Amino acid sequence: MNFQNKNVVVTGANGGMGQVITKRFLEEGAKVAALDLYVDEIEKWENDYPDHLIAISANLTKEKEVKEAVGKATDSLGHISVLLNTLGIAQSATPIDEVEFSDWDRLMAVNTTSLFLISKEVVKGMKEQGAGVITNVASIAAERPRPGLNAYVTSKGGALAFTKALAIELAEYKIRVNAINPGPSDTSMLGKFSPEGGDVDQVKEDTFKKSVPLGELVTPEDIAEAAMYLSSDGARMVTGSVLNVDGGRGL
Repeated sequence: MNFQNKNVVVTGANGGMGQVITKRFLEEGAKVAALDLYVDEIEKWENDYPDHLIAISANLTKEKEVKEAVGKATDSLGHISVLLNTLGIAQSATPIDEVEFSDWDRLMAVNTTSLFLISKEVVKGMKEQGAGVITNVASIAAERPRPGLNAYVTSKGGALAFTKALAIELAEYKIRVNAINPGPSDTSMLGKFSPEGGDVDQVKEDTFKKSVPLGELVTPEDIAEAAMYLSSDGARMVTGSVLNVDGGRGL
């Protein structure tokens, strides 16, 4: 995979999965704008990748901040070739009748609305150049839900529907749009799906790991490999697809 001369935007870049994906793009020669609300970890890398990495702090649920962030990314890197959306938050398992509207609203804003806002801005440049790739990280939970994750599942289902809608809409501009469905992943986010007050390590082992037929949790590196493939020229005829990287969890 050769990403020389490719300019990439990664959202949620400060998270465990986002960091690994950002690093992979940099290692393959891409220039990367790393977007997140907090970018303290990513900023530590800027001296190691001069002229190839810019960390941009932005609330990606706010339209004004998204526009400013994309403007900074374009000014620094040039036209955007690839948009990789890893931004997302979890829901602690909660019965629907106990879910607060504010929690529901926040999950929708971060996991779904942010995709609309960032895609809207990045697509403008992609249309002008007649090429581009967008990959959205959703979740296998959207296809095989777990009890109590009602808002999270809905938000990720929206991400999948949005992916397919953009894929058919943007095909005429040679812009490919795909999604990745991670299974239970070995990141700090996984523990946040446990009920309030639950034993996080026990939930990881007894609930999530045992739900994966291949017997292991998915790693950020597994997701990065899928992201690199879908973003590469090797996937030039892949659009509107959902790639399950879940160890068989969706079966």
